[in-house]
Amino acid sequence: MRIEHPLTGAMVALITPMLEDGSVDFDALANLVEFHIKSNTKAIISMGTTGESATLNQDEHIEVMQKTIEFAKGRIAIIAGTGANSTSEAIELTQAAKALGANAALLVTPYYNKPTQEGLYQHYKAIAEAVDIDQILYNVPGRTAVDLLPETAIRLSAISNIIGIKDATGQLSVAQELIDGCPENFLLYSGDDATAVEFILMGGHGGISVSANVAPAEVSNAYQAAFNKDRKLAETIDANLYNLHQHLFTESNPIPVKWAMYKMGKCDSGIRLPLTKLSPQYQMVLEQDLSNLGVI
Repeated sequence: MRIEHPLTGAMVALITPMLEDGSVDFDALANLVEFHIKSNTKAIISMGTTGESATLNQDEHIEVMQKTIEFAKGRIAIIAGTGANSTSEAIELTQAAKALGANAALLVTPYYNKPTQEGLYQHYKAIAEAVDIDQILYNVPGRTAVDLLPETAIRLSAISNIIGIKDATGQLSVAQELIDGCPENFLLYSGDDATAVEFILMGGHGGISVSANVAPAEVSNAYQAAFNKDRKLAETIDANLYNLHQHLFTESNPIPVKWAMYKMGKCDSGIRLPLTKLSPQYQMVLEQDLSNLGVI
């Protein structure tokens, strides 16, 4: 059964808007925060994968979190991406998020160094003990080369300030294991746009969405219908977003979504190396999606 909690519903994995030279465009960031407040987005994830956390240095990372929180002025929850492949660095970023007033921290699994399941448990336990802020696990093995298995997530769910998990495996069998094994008050978020509605219909608490950058109101409506167990309405709304869900991943995220937001006039075209602008062969397809949705 879905619990009542402020951090449920449609959340956006927000892009970090940049000028052509790659510098962060804080004016555009302020406008994006307003866009999501008006569109009924329930929370903004600042400095996640979609926010190009991998291409900003630590000072920039903290500044983007700070400005996002300032722009929100308490009107929308801000979840700060504070994961790192070094436990000490993740603790430092999570401490910064707490000091800035973030509502929670989202911590991706330590990438590249491929820890064991015990290493993952000890990593998250150490951060939870070091920083008194609500923390959300984030499993995205397609990008990190490490998989936080359901049994490890279930073990971590016993730690009081680890309040949930973003599962971006796209495997509904994994979602079912989490639903069956985690406490009812442990928040379960989909991190895969293509399967998020079904995830919520199964008993999930929300989704952290890339597509919500482009179509936040539609994503929110689809998730709300799923919460209401109105499968027909949820699937109808989500069907209109199907192509967007697919085409935002024709190249590595956030390449397509940043190009889409540029075409919508929400930001400049800046993106940082080693990421590059969307290849021309995908631009026409995504532009058609944006036109069909009425956002350009």
